[in-house]
Amino acid sequence: MGEWNVIATAHENGFRRCRELLQRFGPVAGTRYFNVLVLLADDILMMLETLRLQAAAHPEMFSALSRVIPVTQRFNFQSPEDFEDGARRIAGRLAPQLAGKGFHVRMHRRGFRGRLSSPEVERLLDDDILAQLEKAGTPGWINFDRPDAIVAVETLGTEGGLSLWTRAELDAYPFLGLD
Repeated sequence: MGEWNVIATAHENGFRRCRELLQRFGPVAGTRYFNVLVLLADDILMMLETLRLQAAAHPEMFSALSRVIPVTQRFNFQSPEDFEDGARRIAGRLAPQLAGKGFHVRMHRRGFRGRLSSPEVERLLDDDILAQLEKAGTPGWINFDRPDAIVAVETLGTEGGLSLWTRAELDAYPFLGLD
């Protein structure tokens, strides 16, 4: 699949329109997963802001787009154990940003069916982050109603990525599709 830092999913019959919408931000490629594209965005913040402004001005343009989610840190894995090690390592780096906040982990898995369970991974990373925050004396808590932040976990086959999104970003960029 090459290099990527954004995963996008298209609604049914919207693949081509999504590709056209995203290609101005960098190279876009299809994947082996139905209606899933990857993008190597030159400037993620500029992409998010441009999409936000376009969605407000021309919501019909987004009828083809289901969600767009950048990842800030990526890793490769060959087994469920490799995945857990990589995801835990990165989640640990994100944990200090969750000090004293309500959050949860949300995973979207593509591939490794029957080998990775999204709910189990979400609980594992939630628990790891909570333990790290407690140990640092800055406890956080799990919040699904209106969290201060969400840790996004994305997989494409044997590639994974994580990113952290604050409440302000979740409100500004509803096309992230995390809530």
